[in-house]
Amino acid sequence: MDRIIVTGGGALKGEIPIAGAKNACLALMPATLLSEEPLTLTNAPRLSDIKTMTELLTSLGAEASSLQDGQVLAMSSHDINNHIADYDIVRKMRASNLVLGPMLARLGHAVVSLPGGCAIGARPMDLHIHGLEALGAEIELRDGYLHARAPKGLKGAVFEMNFASVGATENIVMAATLAKGTTVLKNAAREPEIVDLVACLRKMGAHIDGEGTSEITIEGVDRLHGATHPVVTDRIELGTYMLAPAIAGGEVECIGGRVDLVRAFVEKLDAAGISVEETARGLKVSRRGGRLSAVDVTTAPFPGFPTDLQAQMMAMLCTADGVSVLEERIFENRFMHAPELTRMGADIDVQGGTATVTGVKKLKGAPVMATDLRASVSLILAGLAAQGETVVNRVYHLDRGYEQLVRKLKGVGANIERVSDT
Repeated sequence: MDRIIVTGGGALKGEIPIAGAKNACLALMPATLLSEEPLTLTNAPRLSDIKTMTELLTSLGAEASSLQDGQVLAMSSHDINNHIADYDIVRKMRASNLVLGPMLARLGHAVVSLPGGCAIGARPMDLHIHGLEALGAEIELRDGYLHARAPKGLKGAVFEMNFASVGATENIVMAATLAKGTTVLKNAAREPEIVDLVACLRKMGAHIDGEGTSEITIEGVDRLHGATHPVVTDRIELGTYMLAPAIAGGEVECIGGRVDLVRAFVEKLDAAGISVEETARGLKVSRRGGRLSAVDVTTAPFPGFPTDLQAQMMAMLCTADGVSVLEERIFENRFMHAPELTRMGADIDVQGGTATVTGVKKLKGAPVMATDLRASVSLILAGLAAQGETVVNRVYHLDRGYEQLVRKLKGVGANIERVSDT
């Protein structure tokens, strides 16, 4: 099994290219199921999750090719000959559930296994199910599979979610594009990935308004056509690499970065003593000098502070001056990185959904264990500033969300390598 070894102590300097968004791409790919014509995605990230979604789509009968070193995905769903999303594929990644809405809308039936993914909370499918049922679907859970039917087709409806779920918003919006009549989705998620999905669906001929707000209106059409669409910049990868010079010192320009994607995050960096400068090519990040200041963080749906940057932010705050309080309001079980940071000398007290971090002057390298995708990278970031050597085990999680992480960090001067026991 692979592990990553980080030797801390050196400041970073240079530039890091930011990839297309994993979470956006994983929603865009199932959109191919809505049309018989080709869908091409550019600026696609090269990640194991993208390979898993490709495997799922091809198992359903879609054609999918990876071009230009994996940065272009060419897909076609002219012949969908299987309506069962099998457990052996779906269990690997939660986003697999996003084939449910498109298949139901186009085929009128689908059988989709309950999904897997990182162990960061229950993340139930209730909102997906209730939203699709509001459109006229009949859904039954049997033997770990959702059996969905729409024998008379889907029909537009008004549906209000009790939580602004990103995945449920994506599934319902995609299904509603081919429903008869008008669908109004209230308390919709507002994330940039949803705005990106709607932009692509609109290129395919969908009639949608209100993306980026809490109310999205979809006027169903008879069919969608093909399109070419660039995947939006990955705001979580962007935030992660912005934290690298904040933690280790130095100055890094994140190529392709945009403040509007991470505004709430940038506000916290500013309060902690980190400079973020917009450039012609992206965002340049550096410390203002001296020790960082403690800040409090509460995760929230977009445009709030992203839950997917909470672990990385905690790593930075471990050496800030003062006491920081991090409150996790999106997922339970998302402080599993805290005990591993404590092994490196951090002072962290976790009580339920709140972590209190008292900054220490220095972290020390140690062997640590990655528990999920974002926890993995938080430990690597901590290792950049720690004295001595940090060995991060179980790093297979990283391949799901960060392309060429070791190469990118090495490119700005980090002392990091990935080694395999085999």
